[in-house]
Amino acid sequence: MNQRFSDEPALKQGFVNDFKIGAAVNPLTIRTQESLLAYHFNSMTAENEMKFVSLHPEEQTYTFEAADRLVEFARTHGMAMRGHTLVWHNQTSDWLFRDGQGGTVSKDVLLERVREHIHTVVGRYKNDIYAWDVVNEAIADEGEALLRTSKWTEIAGPDFIAKAFEYAHEADPQALLFYNDYNESNPQKRDKIYALVQSLLEQGVPIHGIGLQAHWNLYDPSLDEIRAAIEKYASLGLQLQLTELDVSMFRFEDRRTDLTSPDPAMLELQAERYEAVFRLLMEYRQIISGVTFWGAADDYTWLDDFPVRGRKNWPFLFDAAHQPKPAFERVAALVKEKRS
Repeated sequence: MNQRFSDEPALKQGFVNDFKIGAAVNPLTIRTQESLLAYHFNSMTAENEMKFVSLHPEEQTYTFEAADRLVEFARTHGMAMRGHTLVWHNQTSDWLFRDGQGGTVSKDVLLERVREHIHTVVGRYKNDIYAWDVVNEAIADEGEALLRTSKWTEIAGPDFIAKAFEYAHEADPQALLFYNDYNESNPQKRDKIYALVQSLLEQGVPIHGIGLQAHWNLYDPSLDEIRAAIEKYASLGLQLQLTELDVSMFRFEDRRTDLTSPDPAMLELQAERYEAVFRLLMEYRQIISGVTFWGAADDYTWLDDFPVRGRKNWPFLFDAAHQPKPAFERVAALVKEKRS
């Protein structure tokens, strides 16, 4: 047992019969947070290293080194691994959409290129990655349109979504395949996500789950909205996973930059929020198969640069020194309550 953490219960152990407990990692954090990750987590996701531009920067060039290091870390520590992500409108190499003359490729060429990419990537990791976020963030946030406008829709129309799932299933028939999106508890976007996934199922597309990114904050979304989203998605008969969970100290529209550390009231609100969220997740543990944080501890979080660049945030159960916060204590107490 890791002596540093031996006085606190392992997070993964508390939920071992309920759902996997994961963290997003990168080549830096598997070094700086290794003990924390190994002790508390039994699943991991590459933060950026498996996105298209990271793995396939040029048509004839694959760069697997960083992703391979993460896979080896998971293997060494006996952790499950999720793949993230195969098709996305961001962090995708420009060459994918261009022909040799600098023009836009045809739909057939685009689909053949993405098929080759998915077969290569999913095939490489088929013995290590049990689940993939196949398509990420394809839904339009606002308005009546179902899908966001992107190079994918401009060239291939909506067909690229079903094709991506089909290619991933061909490459690894055992992998669990997810559609993944944010603002998943917002009623309007929730209904769009539901409509998309329902249409995929009606087409016979091999999709096994919905990923709720769960980039939440101390105040939003409401627990009622989260519950309603879980209920709606679960009615499709698929499994659900929280794929990118963090609880920001700030509302999204809050641009304050004066805080250098969280005050006790904020830490208490965060503790109450995490307890309420995990209590809710426990109700749906027959449906929810994984809860992955988008990071592990407050020393590293993408929220330090989003939506306010350079503003420190503290969204996790562990502080910058990897010590448990009040939120961890509250979740750990929930585990004890469950067992009593």
